[in-house]
Amino acid sequence: MEIKFCSACGHEMETRDVDGTPRRACTSCSFVHWGSYSIGVGALVQKEGKLLLVRRAQEPGKGYWTNPGGYIEQLEPIEETIVREVMEECGVEAVVTGVAALRDQPRAIHNVYIAFAMDYVAGEPTPDGVEVDAAGFFSPEEMAEMNVAPFTKWLADVSFRGESRGLLKDANPVVPLNGYGLFRV
Repeated sequence: MEIKFCSACGHEMETRDVDGTPRRACTSCSFVHWGSYSIGVGALVQKEGKLLLVRRAQEPGKGYWTNPGGYIEQLEPIEETIVREVMEECGVEAVVTGVAALRDQPRAIHNVYIAFAMDYVAGEPTPDGVEVDAAGFFSPEEMAEMNVAPFTKWLADVSFRGESRGLLKDANPVVPLNGYGLFRV
C-alpha cells in the first residue's frame, strides 16, 4: 500500500529520490516516510532448568508453543513491554537481565525481534485465556515431545546452550541518558 497523505500535515505525498532510494515525501513539509517497521519482543525465562512457554490460542501460530512475547507500544520502553507481555500472557513476574538474541526479518513491514534473557521472580504460569490457552516451564526433553514453533526451538537453544551472556543492561552509563534503554557487552 502506498502512502498517499502526509501523517505530519495532511498534504499529498509524492515519490522522490532520497539518497538514491525512492521514498514517499510530503509535497508541503519536510516529512519523509522512511518505511514500515515493527519491533517484536520475546522472553527467555528459565526456572530450575526449564524454559517458560505458552501455547498460542490465536493466529498466527495457534496451537504452537512459543516463548511469551509481543509488540512494543509506541511510547512504551522496550524493557517494560516484555515485562508486561510475560505478566499479561501467563501471570509470571520476571525482570530483564540482558538481550539474548535478535532476529531481522526484512519484508513488507520490516520486523526486528529482540529476545530478552529474564530472571524469574514470582508467579505460577496461568494462561490468559485469550492469546494463550496453556503455559508452563518445560525442559528440553519435554519440549522435544511438544508442538514447539520452529523459531522458538532456536530461541530455546540460545537460552539453554548460549555461550555468551549477551548484551547486558547498562545500569550506570558514563553519561546519564534519561529515556534510553542502554545495553552493552
